[in-house]
Amino acid sequence: MSSFHIRPRFEHTVDATPDATRARIVEFFSGQEPKFEVKAFPGFIGVHIAAAERRFWSPRLFLTIDATAEGTTRIHGTYGPEIEVWGIFLYGYLISGLLGTFSGVLAFAQYSTKSEPWGLWVVGGMAVVALLLYLGAQLGQKLGAWQTFLLHQSYQSAIGRPAEIE
Repeated sequence: MSSFHIRPRFEHTVDATPDATRARIVEFFSGQEPKFEVKAFPGFIGVHIAAAERRFWSPRLFLTIDATAEGTTRIHGTYGPEIEVWGIFLYGYLISGLLGTFSGVLAFAQYSTKSEPWGLWVVGGMAVVALLLYLGAQLGQKLGAWQTFLLHQSYQSAIGRPAEIE
């Protein structure tokens, strides 16, 4: 269950209506009460590791359930950290990307005017920050690999067929 993606995902089609598919998944995970917490909304299901077992690096599975024209159901699944942790990574990438871009423009302007291009140091620093965020995401995936495996195995049991993670 190792991936170089920050948020591993899968997609497949089930031969049932969206409501039947949603009910089947919710019923299965609700029956696994001590292991998982289920938050279901129309067209969307969030499956979390139970609070007693949840750690900072624990994954959660978000399922989007859509109807297809053929009368089947397409399920999009995404594994990732809890929302709070995902927010740290999202804003970290956003800030490092913006500061890196603006300091790159500043460094080019400094270089063009024959000034000392100290903006390049900021660009390098933001590249290091982005790399550290990526490595932190990979470390979190490795620490939460067993829980991701449990989530995926349970999802496959709920649907009754395998789903390959991309």
